Amino acid sequence: MSGARGAGRAAPSAYEGFVRSADGVPVHLVVEGRGPVCVLGAGLGLGWFDWDPVVALLAPYRTVVRYDRPGHGLSGPAAAPPTATGEARRVAGLLDALGPAGRDPVTVVGHSMGGFHAEAFARLYPARTAALVLVDTSVEEDPRPPRLPAAVRERAAVALGRALTAAGLPAALGPLVRRAGIRASRTGGADPAARDLVRRCYRTGRVWQGALLENSRYPDLAAEVLALRAERPLGAPVTVLAGYDGSARPGALRWLARQAALADRLGARFEVADPSGHLVMLDRPDQVARAVRAASTA
Repeated sequence: MSGARGAGRAAPSAYEGFVRSADGVPVHLVVEGRGPVCVLGAGLGLGWFDWDPVVALLAPYRTVVRYDRPGHGLSGPAAAPPTATGEARRVAGLLDALGPAGRDPVTVVGHSMGGFHAEAFARLYPARTAALVLVDTSVEEDPRPPRLPAAVRERAAVALGRALTAAGLPAALGPLVRRAGIRASRTGGADPAARDLVRRCYRTGRVWQGALLENSRYPDLAAEVLALRAERPLGAPVTVLAGYDGSARPGALRWLARQAALADRLGARFEVADPSGHLVMLDRPDQVARAVRAASTA
């Protein structure tokens, strides 16, 4: 694609299409808004449209870039097991496709497991990073290698995904499972996504296979990011925005404490979205948008 401009100048008001990444996977890309660029990375199994409430608030002030990782949303199936470094390179390639605007420093935002990818980008591409915002990000203080080798876990994930697809379960139950998961991860109610989009994505075996494959590499991604922290310092301001449902449940309080400890470890600004479930961008889109705007102007 072309026609983008530098940060703070005119940028595409809307673009949706596919960009082929370095590994050959067609990646679904959506660009909206005007101004400095920010990139939104979703969590495990989520799609570009899960950021819709945030984009509505950000687009008047930022050029918002959303993409689906391989096997997610509308992107093609994964060509290889995911790594944090590989996803950081994918983001860099997508920004290159924007033209001049994508080469200016950007604010990179990651939710849940997407936080691993966002942090990896900020560490591997410090000159291209204006700010890092982690939204209820995955936290692993001391990731340990699982008993099963990565290759075995990957083969098991692929086999399970194929078996589920062959049995017709994604087509029959995919949207219902998606909506149940969204409801369980919010304080604010049901899944707001359009039904046609949910059916288009979650009735396919591709999306469920992609999520299973990515989840099989979760401990490896956590260990990879931990290693990057030791080798690649952050050069941009960081915000950790934690979701908290306002309850006194031990699990909720422990999660909040872990998010606060991560912020301390990263030297980050720490904010709490209260009340909010894990899907902060759906429960508190206003606070996510404010955090992104504040981070990139700090």
